[in-house]
Order: sequence, then C-alpha cells, then structure tokens
Amino acid sequence: MIKQPPYLKKGDKIAIVCAAKKLPKPIDYAISVLKSWGLDVIIGRSVYAEAHQFAGDDALRAADIQFFLDDPEIKAIISGRGGYGTVRIIDELDFTHFKENPKWVIGFSDITVLLSHIFAELQIQSMHAQMPYTFEEATTESLVSLQKALFGEKQVFQHQSGFNNRAGHCRGLLIGGNLTLLCMVQGSVSEMDFDNKILFLEDVGEHEFSIDRMMRMLKRAGKLAKLKGLIIGAFNEIEIEKIPFGQSADEVIWDIVKEYDYPVCFNFPSGHIDNNLTMVVGAEVELKVEINNVEFKYI
Repeated sequence: MIKQPPYLKKGDKIAIVCAAKKLPKPIDYAISVLKSWGLDVIIGRSVYAEAHQFAGDDALRAADIQFFLDDPEIKAIISGRGGYGTVRIIDELDFTHFKENPKWVIGFSDITVLLSHIFAELQIQSMHAQMPYTFEEATTESLVSLQKALFGEKQVFQHQSGFNNRAGHCRGLLIGGNLTLLCMVQGSVSEMDFDNKILFLEDVGEHEFSIDRMMRMLKRAGKLAKLKGLIIGAFNEIEIEKIPFGQSADEVIWDIVKEYDYPVCFNFPSGHIDNNLTMVVGAEVELKVEINNVEFKYI
C-alpha cells in the first residue's frame, strides 16, 4: 500500500537542500514565499556549498539530506535545484527513519532519481514540483499548486493540448518525472513499476533522436505496454541538429505509443517551464482526455 506523508500545517518546518548542482544565485525570493505560507524554513549546509559543479562534495550533500531525513521536526524536504548529481549519493542514504516517519520530498529534473527511489523502494508519495531556484520565474498557478499539494487541498487541472491527444478516461496511481533520469535508473532498485500506472514524462535540452532512443528503450523494456494512461509534459529547448531528425518530440513519442489503446495527452504543464504544476508521485488520479482538452484530477 502506498504511504502518504502527513500534509503540512502552518508552523511546520521545511528544509531546503541541494542534492545535485550548486545554486548560481540566492534563493531569498523562494524562502520568502515559503515563509508566507506559514512555514518555518531551515537552510541546509548544501544550499550555499560548492565543489566544482556540485553543491558541496558527495559526502556533504548526502550527510545534509540524511540529517533532514532523520530529523522528526522536519516535515518536508525541498531540493534547491536539479542539474546533475543525485545519482552519485542515492545509495549512500539510509531511509530507515524516513520509512517509519515519512515526509514530503519535493523537486524535479535530476531529483527524479530521488522521487523514483522513494516510490520504488519505499512505496511513499513525493512531489514533482517547482524548486526554490525556479520560484522567481514560476507562474502563480504552479506555486499555488505546490502550496495546495503540501497542505492537502485536492486539485483539478484543466489543460488544452496543442498536439492532438488520444481520447480516453482512466484512473490509477501517478508515476513519472524526467525521461532521461527514469531511463537512467532502469535496472536498479530505484526503478519504478510502470504496470497499470498513469505515467507522466518531461525533458529539456535533448535532441529528437535522443528522445526517440529513450522512448524506444522504455518500449523494448516493456514499460509502455501496460500503462493506464500517458501524460506528456514539456519537451523544450530541443537541440537543433545540422541534419533535421524529421519529427518533433511529440511526433516521436506518438509514433512509439500509437499502437496502444490508453489515453495519451500532450503539452501538459509539467517540466522545465514556468507553469510546472505539482505532480504527486504515487497519488491516485483521474485522467479524462479529449482530442485537445484534458482534465487531471487528484482523487
């Protein structure tokens, strides 16, 4: 059975850590936003640490996250940013206390490693959502979606797709995250079970051929055949090639999943975009898809 961490209430403590890359700018704005929600914000040692590209060396980042995983006063942990580096420390973390006293872990992009591990190994929910590094550019809607998710308010997202969807209606557990990182953890203990799930995917800065390659990897591994539904988020900042690949990211993905019969929606507001809505990994959701309209509902 999937465990749901306790929702937050005013006065609760939320810790900010950096599991991967170092922050290139202060996050004072994000701290002020979190405080405006009535939260007590605790800054981890990794937040302003530096070791080449990373927010401190592997040992420091792992120890910082471990401290807050074990601290019973901390009710949520949000990663300051993504980048690269979470996979370097995931196997150093001890989730014994966390499993007994779950708390919300929040982030996206490279933090998909952590979210996937928490679902796969511990069967605990987490949040794919805006991070302090992205708060200043984030839409009000996306930040409100995080606030409501943290405080336990059920949400419904309405969306219009620019690329034709495959219509359908499904209900099930939500999994997903960054396509690159989901592929990277395949074959490890951090690999989620895709069967009978509603999967959401996003990515940034990839070539069309790379998206094609990763999606075909998932298909050949049997990950796409037994889904209940598929939500395609933002695939933006596509790398331009001298010789065009011949298909857009959406066309690539559609070509790979068109043989299945589950609902598929495109251009959903999730990923490396300003309107990165909060997706609760492990939550039960309902997805209603029409050719261009989508309703996504937490149950």
